[in-house]
Amino acid sequence: MATTQPAVKFTYNDYQTAPADTRYELLDGDLLMVPAPNLKHQEVQGQLQIELGLFLRKQQLGRLFAAPCDVILSDNDVVQPDLLFVSHEREHLLSSSQNVRGAPDLVIEVLSPSTAEKDRGYKRTLYAKHGVAEYWLVDPVAETIQIQRQRAGALTPTDTFGRGDTLRSPELPGLELKLDDIFSI
Repeated sequence: MATTQPAVKFTYNDYQTAPADTRYELLDGDLLMVPAPNLKHQEVQGQLQIELGLFLRKQQLGRLFAAPCDVILSDNDVVQPDLLFVSHEREHLLSSSQNVRGAPDLVIEVLSPSTAEKDRGYKRTLYAKHGVAEYWLVDPVAETIQIQRQRAGALTPTDTFGRGDTLRSPELPGLELKLDDIFSI
């Protein structure tokens, strides 16, 4: 008679012992290696980081971080979003100076073939559960950005922007992001 082995669930302490030269995420206690993103992904992420970084610096709204940056949502959930924003009101999440402990105001995931399903599914649910106010799903192939907002404990799509559009974000008042500038690379 075959017996099943209980599933081993890792914790943040286990996660900290993973090799530093490889990117990992901890999702529901499962340690997952995150492959390097393709070049289009990196170019789009870089453009977003430049544009958002300049805007946030000028407006002095908070701080922007890029992967790899650990966001500890629970002892069993540690993610590395492509980009994340923490407002001045929530700077207490940065008190360890090592990572973000809690839900950022804004999380941005640039979709890759290897991560798109996880970003649209499990991570979206995880971000909603922990109180991320706004979530952007950036599709470098379709050249779109979908904004999802927190509503009654769920992240709900509110707007989708594409080439020719100017993205405006409820979380970042005054932001006007021309998507032609983001995807014209």
